[in-house]
Amino acid sequence: MWTADNWKDYEVLDTSDGEKLERWGDYLLIRPDPQVIWSTEKRHPGWKKWNGYYHRSSKGGGEWEFSHLPEQWSIRYGDLTFQLKPFSFKHTGLFPEQAVNWDWFSEKIRLAGRPVRVLNLFAYTGGATLAAAAAGAQVTHVDASKGMVSWARENAASSGLADRPVRWLVDDCVKFVEREIRRGNHYDGIIMDPPSYGRGPKGEIWKIEDSVFPFIKLCEKLLSDDPLFFLVNSYTTGLAPAVLTYMLSVALKERGGRAEASEIGLPVAATGLVLPCGASGRWSLQ
Repeated sequence: MWTADNWKDYEVLDTSDGEKLERWGDYLLIRPDPQVIWSTEKRHPGWKKWNGYYHRSSKGGGEWEFSHLPEQWSIRYGDLTFQLKPFSFKHTGLFPEQAVNWDWFSEKIRLAGRPVRVLNLFAYTGGATLAAAAAGAQVTHVDASKGMVSWARENAASSGLADRPVRWLVDDCVKFVEREIRRGNHYDGIIMDPPSYGRGPKGEIWKIEDSVFPFIKLCEKLLSDDPLFFLVNSYTTGLAPAVLTYMLSVALKERGGRAEASEIGLPVAATGLVLPCGASGRWSLQ
């Protein structure tokens, strides 16, 4: 498992009964996690002294309960600063486990010794965009949500990266890639974090099991002649790491290189174990 263990402002303190207790800077949150199917004694005092608690509903979804939690606060990862705010369905605007991937591709960008262009698709609040820009890449950030793109720009400003060469685009990712192919544009690195399910601007249905492989093959056409990496993230239970490896190996076969995949996770302070948080597939020439 690839573990995001370089955080100082974030940690999973404990897990039990379908929930995880997390420290986000100075604040403690309790959020549901479907992977936590075990039951252990909740000894950490944070279980009773939380600042935010997302209560699940038996009808689906749920709602937040707050105790002395600001509407917005920030945490840092290295030189990056992220603005956090609890919003729809338990989210805070950041997936800390992705830091292990930020470190991986940032090193490749820094060591390239040349200008690097990166495309970040389904880019959310910009964690990967900021990491790539901080490493020296020119980034194209694409997400269909105007609100998420605005949040990402806010994160860039907080991180001192507002003047970096980043294109912030509110667009349907599939349509954008099709247009980029027609334009003849190319990228040295591609990052994608596709949703499990979604709808396009004209009602097109995106179901990751059906759509992700054709989309990976489509994006392969955007890779430059000397590409650095291709990263695919999945939070869909049915897409095991081996499936991600196979898809990347087949789609990028003519490129050579090596594809690999693994679960990604976060260390749990109370037990020393690692909480699985999805999977990532990586391809690179080296």
